[in-house]
Amino acid sequence: MAALKFEDAMARLETIVSELEKGDLPLDESLKIFEEGVRLSKTCLKMLDDAERKVEILIQDKDGKKRLRAYTLDDEEADGSPPSS
Repeated sequence: MAALKFEDAMARLETIVSELEKGDLPLDESLKIFEEGVRLSKTCLKMLDDAERKVEILIQDKDGKKRLRAYTLDDEEADGSPPSS
C-alpha cells in the first residue's frame, strides 16, 4: 500500500471533522470515524515532526558546518535567498 500523503490525510481529517460537527451520524459510525480521525491526526503530527527534523538537520551555519537549529524567516532575509516552493 502506498504511503499516505500529508495533504490527503489533512483533507480526510477535515471531512471527518465536518461530518462529526453535523451530528447526523449514528453513534457507532461517529465513533468509527472519530477513531479514524485520531489515527490521521497522529499520522499528520508525525509527518510534521519528521519534516521539522529534516529542516533542522539541513540548515548549515556560515562556516558550512551543519548545526542543529530551528529555521526562521530571518534566515532567508539574512542571506537574501528568496523563499523556495
